[in-house]
Amino acid sequence: METPVTIDLDGFWTWLLGHPNCILRAGTPEIVLYDHEDLHWLFFEEGPDTLLIQVVRGKHAVGELYIKREEVAYVQQGLSERDDEFVFDLMSPAQPEPFAAYFIVLAHDFGEEAAEASGRIH
Repeated sequence: METPVTIDLDGFWTWLLGHPNCILRAGTPEIVLYDHEDLHWLFFEEGPDTLLIQVVRGKHAVGELYIKREEVAYVQQGLSERDDEFVFDLMSPAQPEPFAAYFIVLAHDFGEEAAEASGRIH
């Protein structure tokens, strides 16, 4: 089994800003926001401690995902059940077992070049 790619949150966020049209869905264990041809994704920083992803139709927000920085230790590119999807789990710092506090699914992977430039951990 291949070693999962892990990325620091800031490096992943910077990379994600350049790939809004590649997101298929994003969420938490409780909720999921899905992409659709009538929707687009926006990204914001709500102060130093919170990242915000919005799904928007026209000028109206359809859904929002607030990511609390203290709830994310690192981002891990995980495995998907589908060959055309790449899951990025935003892992909590919980001990003894970290878990995916948030996830973002994209149509492509992070890639070696992006990993080296954006703060890949492993």
